[in-house]
Amino acid sequence: MILDNLSLDINEKEFVTLLGPSGCGKTTTLRILGGFVTPNCGDVLFEGKRINDVPSHERQINTVFQKYALFTHLNVYENVAFGLRVQKKSEKEIQETVHEMLELVNLKGFDKRNINSLSGGQQQRVAIARALALNPKILCFDEPTSALDPELTGEVLKVIRSLKDEHCTMVIVTHEMHFAHDVSNKVIFMDNGVIAEQGSPAIL
Repeated sequence: MILDNLSLDINEKEFVTLLGPSGCGKTTTLRILGGFVTPNCGDVLFEGKRINDVPSHERQINTVFQKYALFTHLNVYENVAFGLRVQKKSEKEIQETVHEMLELVNLKGFDKRNINSLSGGQQQRVAIARALALNPKILCFDEPTSALDPELTGEVLKVIRSLKDEHCTMVIVTHEMHFAHDVSNKVIFMDNGVIAEQGSPAIL
């Protein structure tokens, strides 16, 4: 058993941070939200509707992974455009959205750059832009800075902080305690598959 009778509410425009030791169920919770793992029992409700059987690509929930999960054979532009092409958006709409997203994550002018030529922080920002391009109602982050050195960590956290100012609904798994304290509306401590404590950042 990974999660034991977990009950969690995420409200619109809320910034929720999941904290806790490795193996406590944080990433599994995120993967259930995103549709990458199906729970054995219980329900995942989105705007009042059960979505347990809705595949990940049909949910209005996008996830930014720890390992970026970018397409190395595509340039920056095409990585961000990928989901929009799957949705058969027009070229005009794709171009406008990609440029808007790259500007949002401070990568304006990086359109034609090769993914492998980017730093880890830049690659993670491309991953954020790709997730945002589909205009999800919830954006999830699974330890987005764990593979980065301190300087690159700072630039990625700065982008995530700016997204809060855009009033996005976000759920993040992180070990960055100071960041969690500064930006979260709700902090959730998990341990052994249960929520041990939750509340405002004041509990930190």
